[in-house]
Amino acid sequence: MIRLAIAIALTLSTPVLAREPAPPAHAPVHADAANPAADAMFAAPFVDIDEWRDAPVRHRYVHGGFKGTDTRFSFYLPPMEQFGGRFFQYVTPVPDSENLSQTAMAEDDNTGFSISSGAYFVETNGGGKNATAGPAFRADPTIGAYRANAAAARFSRVIATQMYGPRRVFGYLYGGSGGGYRTMGSMEHTLGVWDGAVPFVLGTPMASPNSFSIRMHAMRLLWDKFPQIVDAMDAGGSGNPFAGLDPEQADALREATQMGFPPESWFGYKTMGVHAFTAIYQGMVMADPTYFEDFWSKPGYLGFAPPDSLKRARLQFRTKVAKPLSAEDLEARGLATTRLPGQPRDKGRGSADLAWQAQVSDGSARPVAFELADAPPDVRFMGGDLYVLSGQAQGTRIALLGLSGKVATLGVVADLVALAKLKPGDEVRIDNSNFLAAQTYHRHQVPDASYANYDQFRGADGTPRYPQRKMLLGPMFTAGAAGAPLSGKFSGRIILVQSGLDREAVPYQADWYRRRFDALYGKDAPDKYRIWFTENALHGHNEARSAPTRVVSYLPQLQQALRDVAAWVERGVPPPATSGYRVEDGQVKLAASAAERKGIQLVVTLSANGAALARVRVGEAVRFTGTIAAPPGTGKVVGAAFDFDGSGKFATPARPARRQSAKVTASHSFAASGTYFVTLCGASQRSGDARTPYARQINLARVRVVVE
Repeated sequence: MIRLAIAIALTLSTPVLAREPAPPAHAPVHADAANPAADAMFAAPFVDIDEWRDAPVRHRYVHGGFKGTDTRFSFYLPPMEQFGGRFFQYVTPVPDSENLSQTAMAEDDNTGFSISSGAYFVETNGGGKNATAGPAFRADPTIGAYRANAAAARFSRVIATQMYGPRRVFGYLYGGSGGGYRTMGSMEHTLGVWDGAVPFVLGTPMASPNSFSIRMHAMRLLWDKFPQIVDAMDAGGSGNPFAGLDPEQADALREATQMGFPPESWFGYKTMGVHAFTAIYQGMVMADPTYFEDFWSKPGYLGFAPPDSLKRARLQFRTKVAKPLSAEDLEARGLATTRLPGQPRDKGRGSADLAWQAQVSDGSARPVAFELADAPPDVRFMGGDLYVLSGQAQGTRIALLGLSGKVATLGVVADLVALAKLKPGDEVRIDNSNFLAAQTYHRHQVPDASYANYDQFRGADGTPRYPQRKMLLGPMFTAGAAGAPLSGKFSGRIILVQSGLDREAVPYQADWYRRRFDALYGKDAPDKYRIWFTENALHGHNEARSAPTRVVSYLPQLQQALRDVAAWVERGVPPPATSGYRVEDGQVKLAASAAERKGIQLVVTLSANGAALARVRVGEAVRFTGTIAAPPGTGKVVGAAFDFDGSGKFATPARPARRQSAKVTASHSFAASGTYFVTLCGASQRSGDARTPYARQINLARVRVVVE
C-alpha cells in the first residue's frame, strides 16, 4: 500500500560535554568489525564513501548500505568538538533516496541543523523503492516501515564509536505524513534503537482514504461557492460559511467540517487538488473493487439514485488515443505535470506534502499522458480512469490524474507492461465513475466509538446509517506504512507536532492520539508525550512560501521539538506542556492567550482601528495594533513585521523588545479604494537569538481594511 495514506533540523541548552582528543581526519571504517544488526537481513553493512566535506558545514560524510539488500544510508557527522552524543534521523513518507538532504539550504538544512544541535544526521532510502508496501505493492511492509531505518541507526552507532570513542549515543527519529506513520511504527515495534521521536502532521489509523474523500466530495459540490466561503472565514468576515448554500451544498460542507477539515483552509481550493489520493486510489480499488459497482447499483449508496449534481459530474466518453506524451511534452504545452506549478525538479522530494508525487512520476521515459483524438465534454475532472477497449492492451484500466482539452494525464500506473502496449488508434473510454464513488467512501467505513467525528454517520442507536463495507481500509493503509497496525503503545518519549490548517492530516487527528496515549499510560502519560499545534500551518512546511500572508511553516516547531525531546531524554528536562485546545464538532479550537495555549508557538493578534474590520476613506490613516506573545518559558520575541499590500514581503519591520511578549503599532493609509488584508508576522526564539535560522517560532494575524 502506498504509504502516503493519509494518505512525513539546533543547539541544545545542555552543557558542553568534555572534549575527547581530536581524531585523525577520519578513522577508517571496518564494516565487519561489529555486527550492529539484530535483524539478520541487515547483517552485512558496508561503506563505499567516507570523506570530509565543508558544505553546508564541516562534516564527515559516510555512505553505504547492507549487502544483499537495496537499503542505502548517509551519515553526516560533526567534528569531535561539536558532537553532543546524539543523532537525528529523518523518515520520508515513502522509501526514497538517502541523499535528499544534500541540496537543502537555510532553515531546511538538516545537516547544519543537526550539527548545530550537537547531533549527527542520518537518512536512508527506507529500503529502496522496492520496499514500498500495501494493497498496490507486494513488499514486506516492515522493511520500509522500520527495519531498514533501524539497521542504519544501529550501524551509525558503530561509526560514531569509531570516531568519537565509546559513549552512549542517543537517537531521535522524526517524520511526517506517511513518515509520521513510519515514525510511530518504529517507536512501537523496536526497542533500544531510538530514544525519542517527533512525528508530525500525523493521521489516525482511519485517515486514509477518508481524509481525501471528504474533501473531494465538498470540492465537487462547493466549487462555485468557495469564494464566499473563503470570504466568510477570512479576517473581518461573517464567520458563517453556510450562508447562501443550498441543502446539498450545506450538507457537504457540514460533513467535511465535522470530519475535521478546517473551514479556514478552503482558501487554497484552486490549487490543493486531490493531493495524494491519486496515489492512494490504486490501492483502494484493488482492496475493495466491488464497492465501485455497489455504489451505482445498490440502495444506501449515493449513486443508486444519484442527485442531479452527481449525474452532471459523471463522465463516460469514448475516443481513441492519438499519441503518447512525455513530461517534457506536457511542459512544452504549458500543462502541469505531477510537479506543482513553478516547482523545480525534485524540490520538496521526500517531504510530507510532496513525496506522493514520486508514485505518479518515477522519472523514467515512459508516457505520463496521452493526447486523445477528441476532447471530452467539459466537466470538473478531479481524477478517473482510462479503459482500453481495443488493441494489445484491451481490458486494461489506467488511472488518470487530470484532463485538459484532448490531453489525459496519467496517475499511478500499476501495470507498466500494459501501458507499453497502448498505441495510437486504440479505442479508449475516459470514465470518472469510480472517482465519484470514492468521494463518499467514508460513509461506509464507520469505525469504533473512539472516532467521535464519525458519529454523524451513526443513528440514535449508534449503528451506521449507511451500508458498511466488509473491511476498514484505513488500518490496512496505515499498516502498510507503519509495518503493522498502530496501537499507541511506544517506547521512549514523543512530541507530536500537528498543523492547524492541515487539509490532509486534519488537526483533530492529533486528539485521537492524545486520548489513546492517556488511556494507555494514565497518570504516567505526561512523562511520555506532548502534542503541539502549529496555528496557521499546512501539511507541508514549504507551503508557507505560496501563501505567506496566511500560512506559516511548522519546521521551527520540529526543530525545537527535536531539541526538547533530547533534553527530556538525556537530562530529564520536561518540555513545554501540550497545547491548550478543545475539540468542537470535529474542529480543534486553540486557546486564545499564550499562557492558556501553551505549546511553544507564539500567539499573534492584530486589530485595525480596534477591530478585525476597518472601513475608511482613501488616504485616511488606519491605526494597527498588534501583540506578540510566547508561551511562558518558551523564548523571547525576536522579530515582527507588517505586510500592508498582500505581497508577503513584510517590508515594514517593527522593533519589539526581546521579552516574552511585545506590543507593536503602525499607521498606514491606502491610496486607492478596494479591500486590503494587512498581516502582522511575529517571531520568537528559545534563547532570544535573532540571527539563527533554526527553531524561530513564527505566527501571524490578519485584519481586513475596506477603503471606500
